[in-house]
Amino acid sequence: MMKTQYVRLYADSDGESHFSDEEMELTAVNFAPPAPPINISASTPAKHFALLNSPEGWFGDWHPTPYRQFFFLLSGKVETGVSDGEVRLFGPGSILLVEDTTGRGHTSRVIDEGLAVSVQLAES
Repeated sequence: MMKTQYVRLYADSDGESHFSDEEMELTAVNFAPPAPPINISASTPAKHFALLNSPEGWFGDWHPTPYRQFFFLLSGKVETGVSDGEVRLFGPGSILLVEDTTGRGHTSRVIDEGLAVSVQLAES
C-alpha cells in the first residue's frame, strides 16, 4: 500500500485556523482494464471543479473558504498564512484540503503566477 501527502487547513472550535500534515492511502486497483493496476485513493464525492489563475502579487486578506475544497497546484507558487501565525509556501504538485469555512480564515498571496484546480467537495 502506498500513501500520498497533503496539507489540511482547518478552523478549530475557537475559529482559529491551522495547518495539519496528512496522508491519504493509495491502493492498487484495476482502474482501466486491461491496463495493469494503478494506485488510487478512495473516491470522495464532489460538486464542482474549476481552474484558477491569479496574477503574481494577488493577495487575499483574511477570509474563510466558501466551501470545503481541495486545491491542486499545477504551476506557480502561493503563500498561505493561518491565524496561529504559521505561513507555508505551496508549489507545483501541492495538495491542500481547505476546510476553514468558519472563523477568521486564512490569507493567500500569489508569489509566482500559476494554475490550480479547485474541487468543491459535496456536503457531508
